[in-house]
Amino acid sequence: MNLYKKAGWLFFFFSCMIFNVQAYGEDTIPLIDREVIIGFDENLDSLLNLYYVQQATAFSEADSMYLFDADSLIPDYPDSVYIERISKLPFVVEMSYNRIVKNFIDVYTKKRPDKVKIMLRLSEYYFPIFEEIFDRYGIPDELKYMSVIESALNPRAVSRSGATGLWQFMHYTGKSYGLTINSLIDERRNPIKSTYAAAAFLKDLYSIYKDWTLVIAAYNCGPGNVNKAIRRAGGKRNYWDIYYYLPRETRGYVPAFIAASYVMNYPKEHNLAPVKINFDLYTDTIMIDDKLHLRQVSEVLGIPLTQLRDLNPQYKADIIPGDKSYSFSLCIPQVQAMKFIELEDSIFTYKDSLFFNRENIIVTPTARFSSNYIPELPSDKYTKLIYEVKSGDNLGFISMWYNVRISDLRYWNNIRTNTIRSGQKLVVYKPKSGAAKYKNINLMSFEEKQRSIGKNNSVLLSDSKGVESVLDDYSDEFEYYTVRSGDTLWEIARKYPGISDTDIARLNNLKNINSIKPGQVIKIKRKS
Repeated sequence: MNLYKKAGWLFFFFSCMIFNVQAYGEDTIPLIDREVIIGFDENLDSLLNLYYVQQATAFSEADSMYLFDADSLIPDYPDSVYIERISKLPFVVEMSYNRIVKNFIDVYTKKRPDKVKIMLRLSEYYFPIFEEIFDRYGIPDELKYMSVIESALNPRAVSRSGATGLWQFMHYTGKSYGLTINSLIDERRNPIKSTYAAAAFLKDLYSIYKDWTLVIAAYNCGPGNVNKAIRRAGGKRNYWDIYYYLPRETRGYVPAFIAASYVMNYPKEHNLAPVKINFDLYTDTIMIDDKLHLRQVSEVLGIPLTQLRDLNPQYKADIIPGDKSYSFSLCIPQVQAMKFIELEDSIFTYKDSLFFNRENIIVTPTARFSSNYIPELPSDKYTKLIYEVKSGDNLGFISMWYNVRISDLRYWNNIRTNTIRSGQKLVVYKPKSGAAKYKNINLMSFEEKQRSIGKNNSVLLSDSKGVESVLDDYSDEFEYYTVRSGDTLWEIARKYPGISDTDIARLNNLKNINSIKPGQVIKIKRKS
């Protein structure tokens, strides 16, 4: 056999190994692909343990996941069809098609279709979160599909190496991008916080490579390995040019991403439809500034504990360690939000001695056990003050001006919710020894009341607005929100249906969506 024939046979043999030109079968998937698939399967398996996924078993076969007849053949298409469909996707990231990509498409559509249908459903909840945050950072929309490969949209996913959450952050990287990780909290599991971190990380990687495909590769194996591959490829910076110099798993990662992007955009063409699962697409976020156990919320509101855990996967011990210095978010079904506000005191005091027994839990030095709190009963040691509600007031403002708890105000005035109206008279009790300081609050202007608690910039709506115009804004047309530690405009906007973070930023003349700080009061236009 001459040298040319020998080289030809070697090339053919090598191509069969890498590009899998044999008939499809899982055993024939190249090793570089199978490593990615193994990790993907592990995440899918743990995904099936989540509460809202398990609820899918409550549906009958008649409510199947198929768009078409369940007995219909799984469709297959020639390469030309895949190439045409991928070319039509409105993506910035280059989407190549080859046999490796086809292998992954087959895995998703032929070998794992039932699990892909679960992800299609979960994407309806997670993708809008990813899209909004990515848009803010200038990240291409299609990079949201990385989460399919990283975690199978499972916020509790943990890899063999310890990478955790939807975006699979390692401990050091997560902390480097501002995520809290300790005995009680792992914000790598928090869908919102971890997506902010992922967006910042992706943006940093793009500043290095100026190529989104290399960014995707570097996200998987680290910039050090990508830089090494570029050097070994003689300085070439195209992903497919450095392909053979990358770590083995990363060689399968980008093709898996391309295939996932294809499948999530063309599910109907493969008889895939979102599975019907009992998952709350509409949720509300409540900021918690006191220690709270998820079981207290579960047992008082009647929300299954497993459901609360899945909506708040960042709390490792079911404890929200909130305090006055830092608030933490509680995500609950939107239909339960008002009920939580109405029963807030009952929730915090429910079985608190059981859930916060110092012998049974880890207690941080700053923890306050205000869930043991019982509203102060008026006595002859207290002076009764009267405050008449003005337009623009809320219980939060009034509690700050008088230095009392909102729960006290509600208790003293027999108020079940946080709703008050202009002209309403509220009773406030203060110890006689210090009551004189508060006697004139009812006669003060809004600016004077804010100044009395150290808010010298009026309501901090904008440095450029005069006091008069700020006060003119206080009408029934607007609502007002006092920013708490840990708040973001995105989370605040979710409390007001129909309002976006961009709307709030524009209305308050904020320079950017991150220019808010605790204690700042922002206005939100009421929706009619």
